[in-house]
Amino acid sequence: MFRGAAALSLDDKGRLAIPSKYRKSLLLDCDGQMVCTIDIKQPCLLLYPLPQWQLIEQKLTTLSSMNPAERRLQRLLLGHAEDCQMDKNGRILIAPTLRQHADLSKKIMIIGQLNKFELWSEAAWQEQIAADMAAEQQDDLALTDRLQDFSL
Repeated sequence: MFRGAAALSLDDKGRLAIPSKYRKSLLLDCDGQMVCTIDIKQPCLLLYPLPQWQLIEQKLTTLSSMNPAERRLQRLLLGHAEDCQMDKNGRILIAPTLRQHADLSKKIMIIGQLNKFELWSEAAWQEQIAADMAAEQQDDLALTDRLQDFSL
């Protein structure tokens, strides 16, 4: 499971070095094979180990190409999906179109989200965290049924 946030730098070729604490498990679980696609709700990218991405693809195959909303989801997620192979130095190449979607330049953040990572520009990540904290501090937020029973 992936958790935590780390600041990283993209090199001039658009590569990022996966944090060393994740490399061994990624090599064991998927031989360093990953898939990166866009997040359709946030200005970030989603980076999945191949086995986790294959579960997403299975769900996408059950959607109807005749339903406009389902077809749109397939088009966005699959149309932007790029294979990423971790090299011997633990780096992966992020395609230029994906970097453009998330406005990734030199300074980025990698955020563990249990079964995947989110890749954010450092500035967008800071803005998102500030917005999330402000929203959580408001007293008038309605909680979902699952959040009603959640405790820390």
